Amino acid sequence: MGMMTFSSITFFNFSSYFTSLALLTSFYSIYFVLISANVSGFDSLIQLLPPSASLRNAIRKSETIFRVDDFGAVGDGFTDDTNSFKDVWHMACSSPSRSKIVIPTGYVFLVRPINFGGPCRSKVSLRIEGTILAPKDPEVWNGLNPRRWLYFFKVKHLTVEGGGNIDGMGQEWWARSCKVNRTNPCHHAPTALTFHKCNNLKVRNIKLLNSQQMHLVFNDCKHVAVSKLVILAPADSPNTDAIHISSCTKVNVKDCTIGTGDDCISIVGNSSRIKVNNIVCAPGHGISIGSLGKSNSWGQVYNVHVNGAFISNTENGVRIKTWQGGSGYVRKVTFKNVWMENVSNPIIIDQYYCDSMEPCANQTSNIGIDKVSFVGIKGTSATEKAITIACSDSFPCRKLYLEDVQLTSFSGDYTTSFCWQAYGSTSGLNYPPPCFPCNDNILRPTVSSNWIRSI
Repeated sequence: MGMMTFSSITFFNFSSYFTSLALLTSFYSIYFVLISANVSGFDSLIQLLPPSASLRNAIRKSETIFRVDDFGAVGDGFTDDTNSFKDVWHMACSSPSRSKIVIPTGYVFLVRPINFGGPCRSKVSLRIEGTILAPKDPEVWNGLNPRRWLYFFKVKHLTVEGGGNIDGMGQEWWARSCKVNRTNPCHHAPTALTFHKCNNLKVRNIKLLNSQQMHLVFNDCKHVAVSKLVILAPADSPNTDAIHISSCTKVNVKDCTIGTGDDCISIVGNSSRIKVNNIVCAPGHGISIGSLGKSNSWGQVYNVHVNGAFISNTENGVRIKTWQGGSGYVRKVTFKNVWMENVSNPIIIDQYYCDSMEPCANQTSNIGIDKVSFVGIKGTSATEKAITIACSDSFPCRKLYLEDVQLTSFSGDYTTSFCWQAYGSTSGLNYPPPCFPCNDNILRPTVSSNWIRSI
């Protein structure tokens, strides 16, 4: 384990000590004056103190800084720096004061699969200014969990930021994928960055590149804020979803630029109160809810609000996808103010989804889809069918709503809508003409502003 340098730790300062001592002396003098004056409550005392004298603010400013290079990390892109990362995490997570781990700019740190486990004694922030690099060779994962590379578990109040890079070096994984070459066996591949059971989490201002499979996964997390991410991988890289949200609640994703070989954002089972704003998605598979119901499983997604996106040259635009045979529901979803450019399937609900090497058997679907709105979806479609809503025979889609949807052909031809077991209402000018068999005579679905303000 490396030694901490003078720049890496907060030191005792005699000047600050005597200033604090004088402050506390004044504090207690005022306190006893208030007691003798029979002034009730502690708030009155706090208000008499200047803002700079707040003990709470002083505590917040106390932060211990740990640099990975102080713990032996070389950062030349060839030397294995995994143990240095383990050591610095152990020190930061066990620190009684707020801690910041710095991955300095100008360095490339080669890191094997690693777990960053909590709970920690205090709040931790990870500042990635340089680059974290994955091993190229998939054999490094032999005997380890093949789905993980950088894995955070049960860490509360974590912040990950810094403007640096996380590079999954996924090229060899993609070459071995059965989706690239059907003669290859189908195997799992790692997610570059996983947060599992991490609450009150912030991830912002970092770049994720070329993940082995999914780039960023949130699983069973609450109160998550994601912003200003750049996530990039080739359009033909298999299963490289950018942001994957599973079993989470109160997640806010905004101001992200994404281009990968799969969903730009995917929201799956048991997730709720998800807010997505100002997303660029090009290329990729669009913004998706699902898939749900695989292998006859149960899942629910509700209270999802997407407002503001630019989607270009993708396989899908905004999509809900479920497998036959599953159960559960998708409810209270709004896609709003989305601009499409040369997008295949700009609006699609597919309850016959089948991502399998073999044809999927016809089964009864018990996944209900209702109260889904498409508002202000405009631009150009790469396919004739700009709107496809194919719902379950046993559970038709209900209370769908289209308002001011304008999707013309990128090539200058005409566009059409297709509906199956889909019922809803429309408002404003819509093209192509909606295909609902009748107007449900329902009011426009609304999204409660209370839960939006709470995330």
